[in-house]
Amino acid sequence: MNWVDAIALAAVPRDDVIGIEVAGRELALYGVDGAVYATDNRCTHGAARLCDGFVDGHTIECPLHQGRFDVRDGQPLGEPLDTPVRSYPVRIENGRVLVALE
Repeated sequence: MNWVDAIALAAVPRDDVIGIEVAGRELALYGVDGAVYATDNRCTHGAARLCDGFVDGHTIECPLHQGRFDVRDGQPLGEPLDTPVRSYPVRIENGRVLVALE
């Protein structure tokens, strides 16, 4: 895997989402229950930015049509979504968030 330094861990909000650009990709990083998760930042249904959505536990609600994804694996959790959002492995090293990009 190609691990890329994305952001300081302290910059990831707790129980919320932040949009960042890493190696030319727009990602959404979620701080949930002490862990950090990463997905593409675009909803697969309406192309809205997920970082503008609402985090509730391990779900992100798209701001456009209120579809929800599981931030841990990108799986859609109901209508109108039927296509997962791409998720990325994350690890923390020396206070930094690293994301595995292919």
